[in-house]
Amino acid sequence: MPKFKLAAVGGTFDLLHRGHIELLRKGFSISSKVIIGLTSDELAKKKGKELLHNYSRRYTVLEDAIRKNFPNADYEISKLESDFGPAVFEKNVEVLVVSEETAFQGQELNQLRNQRSAPLVEVMVVPMVLAKDGRRISTTRIKNSEIDKDGNMLQVDK
Repeated sequence: MPKFKLAAVGGTFDLLHRGHIELLRKGFSISSKVIIGLTSDELAKKKGKELLHNYSRRYTVLEDAIRKNFPNADYEISKLESDFGPAVFEKNVEVLVVSEETAFQGQELNQLRNQRSAPLVEVMVVPMVLAKDGRRISTTRIKNSEIDKDGNMLQVDK
């Protein structure tokens, strides 16, 4: 029986990789339902991200990955127009699942929830998934053709 009834996870998910899957795995393993905030194109651009895929494509790839990896999962994908989206307003959210890189957002979310008299959430930090070279898997490294989505090293012609 999962510890929580409702968890929140967020991300851009531009190039879905093993690190993203582990973040989702943690959410689904500890909660009966997961709200997944998917960053809008506008918010991503505002944050300085150069997207390879638009929101619609990222939504489809994310949903396909969830169906493949977590076939019985109860989830909802919500468009993020701000950093926290439904995690601020949905009083039933009990836990925010974040990576080590975004752990600070738990404190920010709880400050916003406190201002709205919503219960504070527990923050669950998922360790970064490492590539074969011992460095973290990231969308940037994949875009730069250093690694693939599973963290395998790619050969670079010299």
